Amino acid sequence: LGCGQHFHHCSPVSTRSGHRARPISYRWRGVRSKWGLLQRISEPFVDGRDLERSITQLLVPRIDAAMSGDEPFYVLHGPYEHETMKAPPAQPPAYDIAFILRADERVMWPVEAKIIETPKAVAQYIRDIRQEFLTCRYAPFSSSGAMLGYLLSGAESDALGTISDRLGCSLEEVFEHPGKPNRWSLHKRTVPAGKCYPVDFKCYHVILAYQHLSRTR
Repeated sequence: LGCGQHFHHCSPVSTRSGHRARPISYRWRGVRSKWGLLQRISEPFVDGRDLERSITQLLVPRIDAAMSGDEPFYVLHGPYEHETMKAPPAQPPAYDIAFILRADERVMWPVEAKIIETPKAVAQYIRDIRQEFLTCRYAPFSSSGAMLGYLLSGAESDALGTISDRLGCSLEEVFEHPGKPNRWSLHKRTVPAGKCYPVDFKCYHVILAYQHLSRTR
């Protein structure tokens, strides 16, 4: 990819049918009523021994089902980021969820998921932003990405407040999704020498409450 040829997912893109599409919108459609339309049949089993992966694995096909199929991207669970892979035998970074550009499948818009047991327990969530997104290890070709918090207790607004405090910046509302626990923040990234990845980075924050779930100890 040459300089400037990045995937700017903070802006909507047109589908072949003329509709405007944003990956973040499909995430909300996929989690409608927590499990989407399939909840009308039965609530899926979530394995408490591996809660984060279990929820994410169930969420991705529901996001996919909410898509029309003519978007310029598709969604995948667990894709690898080979652009920032270190020399073998190192393993490449892997995203929890990514929207992948059909025109160039090296270009991904990642979503990283984290369990948040209480509104104050956001250390791992903050770590992924600072050590992965803001170092360009994640989303090297994109000017934005998202964090997805699975909140097991407390209020979503309290979790977003803690995240804002720990990041030391304000979290702004996403106007397309009024009333939802969905925010964004702006950051400057540290770009590795010799690379022309986007410096300005918009991080979306989505908190989903799963207060009926708990980790199996």
